[in-house]
This record gives sequence, C-alpha cells and structure tokens, in this order.
Amino acid sequence: MESTERRQAWGLLAASLALGAVYRLYVAFTDDGIFWPDEIYQSLEPAHRLVFGWGLVPWEFIDGARNWALPGFVALLLKLGGDDPHVYLGVTRVAFIAISLGTAYGSYLLARGCGAKELPAALGATCFALGALPLYFGHRAMSETASALPVTFGLWLTLRSDATRKHLLLGGSLLGVAVLLRLQCGVFAAGAVLALGARRDWRRTGELLGVLLVWAVLFGLLDRLTWGDWFHSAKKYIEFNLVKGGGAAWGTHPWSHLLLHLFSSMTGLSIAFAVGLALCFKHARALALIALAFFALHSVVPHKEIRFILTVLPLFGACVGVALTHLPKPAGWAVLAAGLVSMALTQSLTWDDLGAYPERGKQRAWDDFGSFNRLLLAASREPKVCGLFVEGAHLAWVGGSTYLHQRAPLYMGGMQPPQGAVNYVITPREGGEVVARDGNLKLVRLGVEACVVDPGYTWRLP
Repeated sequence: MESTERRQAWGLLAASLALGAVYRLYVAFTDDGIFWPDEIYQSLEPAHRLVFGWGLVPWEFIDGARNWALPGFVALLLKLGGDDPHVYLGVTRVAFIAISLGTAYGSYLLARGCGAKELPAALGATCFALGALPLYFGHRAMSETASALPVTFGLWLTLRSDATRKHLLLGGSLLGVAVLLRLQCGVFAAGAVLALGARRDWRRTGELLGVLLVWAVLFGLLDRLTWGDWFHSAKKYIEFNLVKGGGAAWGTHPWSHLLLHLFSSMTGLSIAFAVGLALCFKHARALALIALAFFALHSVVPHKEIRFILTVLPLFGACVGVALTHLPKPAGWAVLAAGLVSMALTQSLTWDDLGAYPERGKQRAWDDFGSFNRLLLAASREPKVCGLFVEGAHLAWVGGSTYLHQRAPLYMGGMQPPQGAVNYVITPREGGEVVARDGNLKLVRLGVEACVVDPGYTWRLP
C-alpha cells in the first residue's frame, strides 16, 4: 500500500511539473509583454548595462534603492546567451521557469518536512505547479519569482524537526539569499528564527541566527562594494517606501485587495489555501503563521500588487499538503481538479482579475506592450540604429536596451531629439519605409543620411 501511494505521489508530481513546464515554456515564447516595469528595469536592464555597458537607468539604480544581487544573477544569464537578445532573453526566461518549477518541488518537500504524507504533499505542490499566478509570472525576471525558490527550500531545511547543523547552515544561507534577492523575505527568515525559539530549541535557534547574521553582513558588504555605504539599498528602500510613503504614488488599495484578487485569479485554489491554512494551524503551526504573517504584512502596506504575494504561494501549497494528510482522499482530487481548472483559465486572466490597471480592467492581461518589444527585437537586427523613437508608450513599459541591444538612445513622446539623431520609429501611423509589422504597429526606417549625436541625451529612465 505504501509503495503504491509513493508511486502515485511521484507520478503525480512528475506529471504536474511536466505540464507546468510545457505551459510556462509556451507562455515564455509567445508573450513579450510585461506586467510591471520592474521586470525590465529592476533586473534585465541593469543586468544589460552591467554586461554590455549601456542601458536605461531607473531612479532606484541612481539613488541606490536596490542591491545588485538580482541584476548580478541576471547578468550571468545574459552572458550565457551571448550577443543576441533573442537568445539571451530566451536563456533568461528558461532559467526563471526552472526556478518556478523548482519552487513547486520545494513546496512538496516543505509539506513533507512539516508532516504531510507523500501523496497529499504532491497534491499540494500542484497548487504552485499549475496555479494561474505562478504560470503567469513564472518566466518573468522578477525578484518575487527568483526569491520563492530559496525561501521554500530554506524553510524546508530549517523548520524540519530533524534539522541538523548542516540543514540549518544550508537553510539559513538560502533564506539569506532570498533576502538579498528581495528585502521583504526577511519576514521568512525572522519567522524561521521565531519558530525554532518557540520550540525552546535554543541551540538550533542560535545556530540559525548566527548563519543569518553572516548573510546580513554579506548584504551590507555587497552594498558597501557597489554603493559605497553599508546597507545603503536597504536604508534607501525603507526610507522611500515606509518613511516617505513613496510607493503610494503607484496607487493605494484597501487591506482586502490581495485577498480579493488572489480569489479572482485562482478561485478554486484560493478556497484550498484557506482550508489548508486553517488545518495547518493545528498540525504545522509555524508554517501557517509564517505564511499568514507575510500575507498580512503585505495587506496592510498601502501600495499592493498581486505579484508581491507570489513568494508565499508555495507555502500555501505546502499547507494544503499538510491539511490533505488529515482529510479524506476525495479532498485531494478536488485540489488537483482546482489546479487543472486554474491552469485552463490562465489565458483568460484580465487586469481586473489581477487587480491592476482598472482603466483597462476587462482587457486580457497577456502580451501587454508585447508588440513594442517584438519590434525592438526586430530593430536589434538592423545594421545601424542612430536612435529609436517609440510612439504610444512610455519607455518604462517597453523592453529598453535589453531588447534593442544597440547603443542607441531611446525616445518617447515629450522628448525632442535633434534632427538626424533618430532613424527608426515604432508607430501606429502609416507611411515611410516599413521594416517590420506587429499588430497595428510598425517599425519604420527614416531617411537619415548620417547619424547625429544627441549631446543632451541622458540614459536616465524618464
């Protein structure tokens, strides 16, 4: 009986990961849109500037409100992809897909470490492998996607009852890496320390705290080497978001925003999460409390985006695995059905479902500004680009130098390049020498005989 359940568990886990991989790969190579500028300008564009020497610079990388851990990792991926944006963007997307799938497997391990049986743990992992939000964000070069993997494996290693010193060293290091990738992951690190302290396991608590302190020093050292000041990015980030409330400039929402849009984007799985957390509170309290604390803290912050909770979803899945261990078998198959339905409905996600861009709420949330990015890729293969003007979009919502990959200024409406500084334009208007088309947009070559350098151009993102 045990071997049969084990085969079922591993078969289910392998099938859900394979299905999730196929779906993510399909999305990665058919969708060139973006959800939010951060997936370009907090990762890809600074990485491009690090590797190739040029790129648009957002305010965070002028004031030093982000550290270089995520762009540094992405820079390695771009380097692996060589000098062709079609290739290095593909390498980057596949790498983030691998991270997303690894996170789903980590959700299985976390559930097992918190007492779940194999088949229920595998069923819980399908919540992340097949859920709409992980599928939507899985290929995007975002800190939420990147940090979910070390968070999930780090908690698996540190919360398990049989954790050895090696487990704590590796698990604490993974949690430290997660904080480097995304500062908010400090909630998970603090939760792991408090969970061990609540067990009155002072030796393990001290060992984990010691590992995390080492990683805190490494965080500060990275900022010292890159920004010239210890913990510079953390201080700037906290000052901007918590002291000055700068994040509110991008919109504020009531406390219920994340809860409502988790439900609207993944209805069946959200019900499974609620049941899982309720039962997990009895059988794996530390896991449930850490997950709820992260979700609650993000719910009280004025500026909210659904991507902020991506990191906690594998923990919710692990809670489902723990809960299913104590529920009748049909409950597990209901969770699997909810996961499959969620995957089937992923392509119909709208901005209303995701709680973003209410002025375009009924539009599908896929390939947003994708036509601009594909035309930037087309321009990357042109022999000589002096400068490129983008009509109809703010530069923050297109792929920047990472997609264009020519050392040429990018302009948008409101900017006045000198005559001869631009020889290509992305436009919806007719006329001119059309080089490429995508939807109602065209890449048009202008009749510029000789390139003129724009002495007033700044590479700062407008």
